[in-house]
Amino acid sequence: MIHSDWGDWLLDDVADASPDSVAIWYLGCNGFVLKGHDGTTIYIDPYLGLGDPPRTVRMIPVPFDPADVTSADAVFATHEHSDHVHGESQAPILEQTGATFYAPDDSLEAARDDQEWATRWDLDDDQFAEVAEGDTLEVGEFTVHVEVANDPDATHPVSYVFEHDSGTFFHGGDTKPSDEFDRIGSEYDIDLGVLAFGTVGQIPDKQTREPSRTRWYNDENQLVDAASTLRLERVLPSHWDMWRGLTADPKSLHHHTASFEYPRRVELAEIGDRVDL
Repeated sequence: MIHSDWGDWLLDDVADASPDSVAIWYLGCNGFVLKGHDGTTIYIDPYLGLGDPPRTVRMIPVPFDPADVTSADAVFATHEHSDHVHGESQAPILEQTGATFYAPDDSLEAARDDQEWATRWDLDDDQFAEVAEGDTLEVGEFTVHVEVANDPDATHPVSYVFEHDSGTFFHGGDTKPSDEFDRIGSEYDIDLGVLAFGTVGQIPDKQTREPSRTRWYNDENQLVDAASTLRLERVLPSHWDMWRGLTADPKSLHHHTASFEYPRRVELAEIGDRVDL
């Protein structure tokens, strides 16, 4: 069971919001909540776990108890890693709200087989929906496009483009730069894009627990490369706050982006912050 010291204030903030466009809350790690002006509410990669100490040690608070979520239309996962597909974080949201879990095949396998969500929580088969690159689906007031992602550490990562009449939001998961980003940047007019950002650190190996040089996320140059190719109006760095040994300073991105046409702005957010399209 997940416990949070934050109480319900963040969930109340989401529930009480009546945005003119789309409100977006950063949940820390790579998690986000989107809420449109008609009330459609979407969770993307919400992770409320503590990691696997001493290998992965959570550096930020747990912002809410997922069993307290009362309104959600969908939960999207970008790939199968445990900080993106996590039963204790996501299955209670599905159970409480009846939302659908959208994810690529390997992420669904992790939820159904490895973590056995349906046997541990009261979930229906029709709450699991497989997506793949090239798919387009409608969730309330959002049109969601499933796009490619370049995450060499994942077996089948995807990214998502959320189109709304107020603007377009891109979530890249843990993607690094991709040859496909020029096409995506040309095809969609992306107002705000999320890209994972972090440093290189010494992280204990999963099997041996010996410290190993680890790079899981974009450094400054990779993030600017991806944001520039995607032609992002605004880029919001994520994941920089999460793991001990891999944290980074997102303010440094102001210097790295200054001479590029895109992104036009770096949008900095800490856990619990809201930004709007």
